Amino acid sequence: MESRKTSKGDLESKKAIFFEIGLVVAMALIYFALNAKSYQKRSVAMLQQQVQHNTEELVPITEQKQNLPPPPPPPKQVTQIKIVSNDVKVNDNVDIDVSASQSTAVANYTPPVEDEDVQQQQIFVVVEDMPQFPGGMPALMKYLATHIQYPSLAKESGIQGRVFINFVVEPNGQIDHVKVLRGIGGGCDEEAVRVVKSMPKWIPGKQRGKPVRVSFNLPVKFTLE
Repeated sequence: MESRKTSKGDLESKKAIFFEIGLVVAMALIYFALNAKSYQKRSVAMLQQQVQHNTEELVPITEQKQNLPPPPPPPKQVTQIKIVSNDVKVNDNVDIDVSASQSTAVANYTPPVEDEDVQQQQIFVVVEDMPQFPGGMPALMKYLATHIQYPSLAKESGIQGRVFINFVVEPNGQIDHVKVLRGIGGGCDEEAVRVVKSMPKWIPGKQRGKPVRVSFNLPVKFTLE
């Protein structure tokens, strides 16, 4: 029988090469098999810690209201009953006229007269007849210029100006309640008060024809020559 293999398809010459390749592969498998490490599976149990959050309960503060005793009852007012005898006669016949017209005559109303003590106690600022110094304002200026003594302290310090004095002219003309409204110092205030207190009686002020108490303001001038 005729052989159909070619010289190239003959594998006998390559047997040694295949043997060496197989030997290398076998040795490699043995080497990896010996050096391979096997690990045992370990099951690690994870401990889970359960944290319990204990929330503190806030207890509300209760305020205890004290029951206050009721207030004492008000004292009873005892009303006195006045017994009136039956023999008192009461006039029940009162005539009321409601048919008034423009021609009806009406009596003039007269206001009640104030008590004289009340008028004397009240101090007026403006009245119908103002109080005045005997002889009028020129006599008053002359009196002040004659009786005022310029304080030495005010002279040395060069103090000059006007001191405003307030006083009350009583119903009898007497000067009372003397005080300084505005002063300049240096002893001028005290000197002005002294001169005003030493003045003679004034002609009192009048309201409705009767003398009354009147408040009066007086400027006292101090001038260095």
